[in-house]
Amino acid sequence: MTASRRIEGFEVPVHRALCEPILLGGAPRAVAIVNGTVAAAIGLGLQQWIPGLCLFVAGHTLAAFAAKRDPDFMPVLLRHLRQKGRWSC
Repeated sequence: MTASRRIEGFEVPVHRALCEPILLGGAPRAVAIVNGTVAAAIGLGLQQWIPGLCLFVAGHTLAAFAAKRDPDFMPVLLRHLRQKGRWSC
């Protein structure tokens, strides 16, 4: 927009935090919380420390890798899973 078309008082700066996704350690917050809870349940509840730790590291690494490519991958994945296969046999 050119300077001549701007109307004084009708411009609002948008803070960067309002338009960036909420990430926890590079992964979406909800995915990181669920991943950590499941890993803690396996590690502490079932007393399987190594599988719980491996699950946490693998899950968080995959979630962070997917969030680096597309921060909104989780809503897109959930929407994709809800879609019916129209062209399937």
